[in-house]
Amino acid sequence: MKQNVKNLEEGKMREAALTERRNQKMARSAHAYVRGNTAKFYDWLDSAEGAKLPAGPAVWICGDCHVGNLGPVANAKGHIDIQIRDLDQTVIGNPAHDLVRLGLSLASAARGSDLPGVVTARMLEQMIEGYEGAFTSPEDGAVTEAVMPDLVKKEMRNALKRKWRHLANERIEDTSPTIPLGKRFWPLSKAEHKEVREFFGQEEVRRLVTSLHSRDSDACVEVMDAAFWVKGCSSLGRLRYAVLLEVGGKNGSLCLMDVKEAAPAVAPSYKQTQMLKDHAERVVAGSWHLSPALGERMLAGKLHERRVFLRELLPQDLKFEVEHLTLTEAVRVAKFLATVVGKAHARQMDIPTRLTWHKELQRNRTKTLDAPSWLWSGVVELIVSHEGAYLEHCRKFAAAVAG
Repeated sequence: MKQNVKNLEEGKMREAALTERRNQKMARSAHAYVRGNTAKFYDWLDSAEGAKLPAGPAVWICGDCHVGNLGPVANAKGHIDIQIRDLDQTVIGNPAHDLVRLGLSLASAARGSDLPGVVTARMLEQMIEGYEGAFTSPEDGAVTEAVMPDLVKKEMRNALKRKWRHLANERIEDTSPTIPLGKRFWPLSKAEHKEVREFFGQEEVRRLVTSLHSRDSDACVEVMDAAFWVKGCSSLGRLRYAVLLEVGGKNGSLCLMDVKEAAPAVAPSYKQTQMLKDHAERVVAGSWHLSPALGERMLAGKLHERRVFLRELLPQDLKFEVEHLTLTEAVRVAKFLATVVGKAHARQMDIPTRLTWHKELQRNRTKTLDAPSWLWSGVVELIVSHEGAYLEHCRKFAAAVAG
């Protein structure tokens, strides 16, 4: 009984600290606020203005398609591709939602880079051009380096050069088989340590770990260390562990696993579709459809009576940082990232469905903007509402800090 009370108190303290950390991160910039406050975007989708978006075909969508959720992702054999890398909110829904969310993210990044408003209009035009272009050859899979902006090429080259030591230095600060506690990693209780070890003792989990990178399928898997991981912004407050494993004994290899609680999706799904009720299974299924390189490295499970999904973190997994864009970079990055999203959507459609959706995207163009009017008006409304909400968030955060 005393142990249960202690665990409850520790949980409340951890949740309070995580809430404070989340509010602090969202106060850093309007772009950070847009990334962290996904709920405000979904509220807009539920409004009268959001209802004006066209009803696209029912496919798996990211649901939270902002710039930071795209980047280099390695598959189980180490091949690297640019794909969607965070699918907590994935559902079978309207692909137009991903387009508006990406447009909002790019527009807020442009404003954060002090680029003129006309650049945002050009970015949205290039977004649609890149997205539509993906529908002509969605089976090609990877987007070739020839069409990558310099910013993306740089990230890809960094990804290709990265080894285990880079991941260790970045994530756990050293290459010894421990996770140093501090700002990013918090200690676990004895009960949590025990449950983590039992979780990774399951045969299903062992098979996933040993199947990656041509490891010996009979290799033993041992938990070397584990910690609560303070990471992300919109995900802060949910269960998340970093677990360091040794595969194949002392002469084997180390790997770092990310275990994350699967929360209910806030992103709206199509009512007529049969969505998976298990949220961990939903995330894994969406990953397989949208980002196969990531999906094949993931598994759904149960930890602390909560549904979780896990994946091995690889050195090549990076996210794009677009805090400071030049005019040329902004336009090229917008087209490229929309191409990545377009391929993820188009792969799920048959030819007649692709043609119908492409035809819909061609409608509602104006003489002054070569992009659907609903995309432009939606992004403008969202930018206005988010910037006002960001200032209010900063006021409340400053008052709380002063208090």
